[in-house]
Amino acid sequence: MKKLILTSCFLLAPAFALFAQGPRGDGRGPMGGRGMGMMGGPQAVVPGAPYSGTEVVQTQETLADGNSITRNRQLNVYRDSQGRVRTEETITPRNTTGGKQPYTITTILDFVGGHRYVLDSSTMTAFESPLHTPHTPPAGATANGRRGGGGAAGANAVRPNVVSTKLAQQPVNGVIATGTQHSESIPAGTIGNARPIQTSRQIWESVELKVPVRIQSTDPRFGSSQMDLTNIIQAEPSASLFVVPAGYTLKTGGGPGRPGGPGGPGGMMRGARPAPPAQQ
Repeated sequence: MKKLILTSCFLLAPAFALFAQGPRGDGRGPMGGRGMGMMGGPQAVVPGAPYSGTEVVQTQETLADGNSITRNRQLNVYRDSQGRVRTEETITPRNTTGGKQPYTITTILDFVGGHRYVLDSSTMTAFESPLHTPHTPPAGATANGRRGGGGAAGANAVRPNVVSTKLAQQPVNGVIATGTQHSESIPAGTIGNARPIQTSRQIWESVELKVPVRIQSTDPRFGSSQMDLTNIIQAEPSASLFVVPAGYTLKTGGGPGRPGGPGGPGGMMRGARPAPPAQQ
């Protein structure tokens, strides 16, 4: 079965797991890490580089009988000067769900206050949980925590079949970006494969914003993929986007449908209370 993903939430589904995978036999990225734009979550806190934009994902699965399945996904993403992040995704339920109206799942990562909020517009409920703050990248490092290619050399030292190549800076989706091409040959028999598997992944990261603006991946096990961050505006978003709006009930837990959270197995709703008024 082949999958084609053309053009990035923290609510990851198997159909989008390819974005967290790179050319590696065990399904992890060429650097041993994760993240395709906001799909995998931010790998570092980046203060002083506010922006907003749109990440769009289109997936197409080609089945063995020639049939195909196409899916589309889009989310809006915001980051302020303090490094706080907000994503919004509108969910349109299938017809089999009894006519439920579209609703929006919003995730706020408040690295300043140390909390993560998941807002469900269908129930006007906000789920609060502790937030582990990623590191702040040192000077010269990318948002994925790699310094000028040194991380790639370290990773490739234990994976000699990976070749990483730096690409010249160029405009990508309206911003100047640096590129890295990772290629890997998985020898026959490594994962039960009869013949060698050739994979590649190309990452373009904004020089100013330190986030991926385009990621292209080719892997015969999954197909081809491309993520694009578009409609980029380099300006400070409204502070009201990073607090729970008035009218939402605040509950403690992982979030709707998350294991261990209020909507998932074993989840608990503790201390339900009205959300505080939004700050301006």
